[in-house]
Amino acid sequence: MRIGLDMMGGDFAPQEAVNGVKLFLATAEANAHLVLIGDEQAVAPLLSAAQIDPSAYTIIHASEVIGMHEHPTKALKEKQQSSIAIGFHLLKNGKIDAFISAGNTGAMMVGTFYSIKAIDGVQRPTISTPLPKEDGSYGVLLDVGINADCKPENLVQFAILGSLYAKHILQREDPKVALLNIGEEPGKGNLLAQATYPLLKEHPQLNFVGNVEGRDLFHTQADVVVCEGFTGNVVLKLAESFHDIAVKRNIKDDYFKRFDFESYGGTPVLGVSHPVIIGHGISKGEAFKNMIILSQQMIESKLMDRIKESFANGK
Repeated sequence: MRIGLDMMGGDFAPQEAVNGVKLFLATAEANAHLVLIGDEQAVAPLLSAAQIDPSAYTIIHASEVIGMHEHPTKALKEKQQSSIAIGFHLLKNGKIDAFISAGNTGAMMVGTFYSIKAIDGVQRPTISTPLPKEDGSYGVLLDVGINADCKPENLVQFAILGSLYAKHILQREDPKVALLNIGEEPGKGNLLAQATYPLLKEHPQLNFVGNVEGRDLFHTQADVVVCEGFTGNVVLKLAESFHDIAVKRNIKDDYFKRFDFESYGGTPVLGVSHPVIIGHGISKGEAFKNMIILSQQMIESKLMDRIKESFANGK
């Protein structure tokens, strides 16, 4: 497999991307060839200084960089030689099997939707975040930002995508799916929640366990929790603050360490035809390593094919 990595994306590029490459190649799971996309004059000396085996990677030169604050659509159109644009070109044409970037999030989303497109049957691709559980496992929450307004049918599809992700990546045999709500009773919530509940309950592919409240997210009631992106993003940012507060208050606790995004790296875009992983702009080496590992897991598990099969069957 060939995994593409944007070496110029993120606040600490390209050094931290190089650090991530070195960390990944030192792991037992490192059986992928890395395609490193970026300014060769900036990247090559860093790879050499890190003493990374040249046979483990290929550099694809990119003469342009899309800045973090540039307009996504305009930048992708005008900067065809940027690392993000070249990455999506390689992904679309089968030169790489997955693409990772900690660069401009908007450009990554635009590139995803207009280059590789959604899987047939998927109305809206989604992004998720891991939920660190009290028992040491992880669940998944989706959507967390790109679909602020949704219809009930969208949330049902998020549940299917999240369930497949939980089964094949998180190794949950029969993932428990829940709807995030303001109460456990079926009739609770706003119009969206009330209309979504019966659709989830009746869906033959889902192991729906009902509503969960905010206080349940980090416990074991559900493996997959669905909501619209406005609520999901609020939850995501709140959860990220737990780690920040623990660090500031010098609280040493293994559980709170799991809220550090570096521990999982980035978020996959679910519902599109190839693996795309979007990282935080402040990603460092550990985050890049974990994004590469996640890409590898998605490829090896054939997750995208399983999603295609699921939606082709009309489920």
